[in-house]
Amino acid sequence: MSEGRQFCTFHLDEFLFGVEVEKVQEVIRYQDMTHVPLAQDVISGLINLRGQIVTAVDLRRRLELRNRPETLLPMNIVIRNFDGAVSLLVDSIGSVIRVDESMFEPPPETLKGVARELILGTYKLKDRLLLSLDIEKAINKTISR
Repeated sequence: MSEGRQFCTFHLDEFLFGVEVEKVQEVIRYQDMTHVPLAQDVISGLINLRGQIVTAVDLRRRLELRNRPETLLPMNIVIRNFDGAVSLLVDSIGSVIRVDESMFEPPPETLKGVARELILGTYKLKDRLLLSLDIEKAINKTISR
């Protein structure tokens, strides 16, 4: 088996997603947010992370999934990018897993819309699929609009 890649996994709706571990700064519980007037719908607000102001992007909205139930508070996956930190709001955090590159498959042709742009491909795990998220596109497409 080859060395493989490590992913920080998280859930959105019934889907399991992953981002490469080295891109994750930290994972934190729900934080109160300050609403940003006139911001895009995918921007939930700003959080104060130990004195650093961080934009919180709702990945459900970004991927055009149905809204999160009001009773479910999102978790934050803080990603470090070239402009600083960005928080991705997700339903729940999974674990860190290692996958073999031989399990990777490109996104299926049936995948449409924004998900087609943001999902690099899938890894076939024993009991489900892991969707590999293109974190740069997810963040940059949101922040640069």
